Amino acid sequence: MEIPKSDFSEWYNSIIKDAELCDIRYDLKGFVVFRPWAVMTMNRMFTIYEKELESKGHVPALFPALIPESYLMKESEHVEGFVPEVFWITAAGNNPLEERYAMRPTSETAMYSMYSLWIHGLKDLPLKIYQRCQVWRHETKATKPFIRSREFYWIEAHDAFATEKEAEAQVKEDMGITEKILHQQFCVPFFFFKRPQWDKFAGAVDTYGADALMPDRKALQLPSTHMLGQNFAKPFNIKYMDDNEKEQYVWQTCYGPAISRIYAAVIAVHGDDKGLVLPFDIAPVQIVIVPIVKKETKEKVMKKCRELEKKLSEKYVVKLDEGEDTPGAKYNYWEMKGVPIRLEIGLRDIEKNSVMLFRRDTKKKEPVAVEKLEGTIEKLREEIRKNLKEKADKWFMEQNDKADSMEEFEKKVETRGFIRIPFCTDQMEGKPCAEIIRDKVHANIRGSLYGEKEKPRGKKCIACGKPAKIYLYASRQY
Repeated sequence: MEIPKSDFSEWYNSIIKDAELCDIRYDLKGFVVFRPWAVMTMNRMFTIYEKELESKGHVPALFPALIPESYLMKESEHVEGFVPEVFWITAAGNNPLEERYAMRPTSETAMYSMYSLWIHGLKDLPLKIYQRCQVWRHETKATKPFIRSREFYWIEAHDAFATEKEAEAQVKEDMGITEKILHQQFCVPFFFFKRPQWDKFAGAVDTYGADALMPDRKALQLPSTHMLGQNFAKPFNIKYMDDNEKEQYVWQTCYGPAISRIYAAVIAVHGDDKGLVLPFDIAPVQIVIVPIVKKETKEKVMKKCRELEKKLSEKYVVKLDEGEDTPGAKYNYWEMKGVPIRLEIGLRDIEKNSVMLFRRDTKKKEPVAVEKLEGTIEKLREEIRKNLKEKADKWFMEQNDKADSMEEFEKKVETRGFIRIPFCTDQMEGKPCAEIIRDKVHANIRGSLYGEKEKPRGKKCIACGKPAKIYLYASRQY
């Protein structure tokens, strides 16, 4: 790596190329080829997320990628929000289609057409289904691999319940899953914001979004969970028969962790001037073994390296680098790739019955006796996670601020992340004030901080000057 992370945009472009994460030379704007090193990490991320969802009662399914236009048009607010981004299929071969098909921008309208056929009584509820899939949206903003593209990879969970209370509990459960996986395991800090009404998911009653900060202090939206109420149940006729033999509409939620975008956050939050720094459990290679050999010692050293590779591979993902590059070149390469632990083994190490262990997150080396190696690695697995999380949390909390006037906000938005501002309201009538901030300062209202109870006293909305009723947070964004 030759570009420092302080120049984040160029650093990011460089690392995705040098570490072979994706190839942007596919000749279709907004579409990239994800390369094996990235996909192996994302597969591990998918698996961790799916395991957690299934532990909470979700089950997997796969729905068609094409959605008939008639399905998409059933919920008016939803269609208004998504149609501008839809890719349409209008012909099959040389034959025009009688009805246009949308390439899935999100799956509410595809899945709920089936839910209406599957749900009949209380015995069918709750229904909690997720799928791992691609979605396509014709983004008009500048695209950036993994961060924002026209094709991305995610999990979407769609749940139906008999009562509003159960649906509200699911939204909170989704937030808990996000904290457990995104923050505690992937070590990416975030704030959960309740989106203002003008920025909620199209068709939702309320939206709660997890927003992280990239190194340039721009917000990146990560998983969102949506309280849909009965807004989809009614047009899709999703009903159940209650205990009094009376038909009732279900209550619904949906949740969408975009794994490819979360991967961007992992790259950006933990990487450094030398390249990627990956949490142990999602690294494509967790341990790399680098032999330190001379011609006369090669056979003995390689034998020991292969023995160690075989033993450690029973529990971890291990790579023995048998290439012809110098040890220094190998060190630089695997550090750039973000491998959490490197083991260096030469003749002296063999004579001492030890290995030299290097930690990618701290860049520290220490000799470890072979008989203690597995215990040390297992201990480091947790230490690396804890260190990455604490380091990211500290940086994240240092980036945020508050401003009580437009002038103060304009100054701070240049160097800060999320800025708390007094605002008139988060209902639809507050949208003109949000547009003033967007046009004047090129920043966006993210919403109210979930769980924050404090209300402004004696303060005015920084946009319109009316008495402030709520604190909202604003930032620049991707």
